[in-house]
Amino acid sequence: MKSLKIRFNSPVVLTFALLALMAVVLNDLTGGASTVRIFSVYRAPLTDPLTYVRFFGHVLGHADWSHYMSNMLLLLLVGPALEEKYGSRHLLLTIAFTALVTGLVQFVCFPGSALLGASGVVFMMIVLNSFTEMHRGGIPLTLILVVVLYLGGELAAALTQSDNVSQLTHIVGGACGIVFGFVLPRHARR
Repeated sequence: MKSLKIRFNSPVVLTFALLALMAVVLNDLTGGASTVRIFSVYRAPLTDPLTYVRFFGHVLGHADWSHYMSNMLLLLLVGPALEEKYGSRHLLLTIAFTALVTGLVQFVCFPGSALLGASGVVFMMIVLNSFTEMHRGGIPLTLILVVVLYLGGELAAALTQSDNVSQLTHIVGGACGIVFGFVLPRHARR
């Protein structure tokens, strides 16, 4: 009988989850100061070098353990299959691009609030995952359902609810997933 070995099967996804874990631990150790300075994006002077770090770093920050767990469970569920399909390099680029776009949207559109968390990246991955069979022609029914259920639900929530959840970030992340779904299969399929 072969011995079972634990494999680091999805380096980008696992590294992302570990970096986000370190950000939550650092948040606890610094009383939230690290999250405010590095892991949240908000309107700040463009002369502050950390402003540019925050455009990407906000996806690693989470308000608390519950916020971290809800994002990471979905990321760990959907991410490895995407990394296997598109490759580590392309998945890393989709995460970085989604982080930048959601960070810029927050910076420009919501000057009085801060954004943190990986939900935009998670929504991008959920939508991108629904493109799995796109290469066979036609539009997968799963894509239509994901867009209607997830993004439609977020759009409805954005119009009807006033809470601390950034539905716009979810919508922008989902839109990034749609763009990647049409662009990546032609260029990135392994």
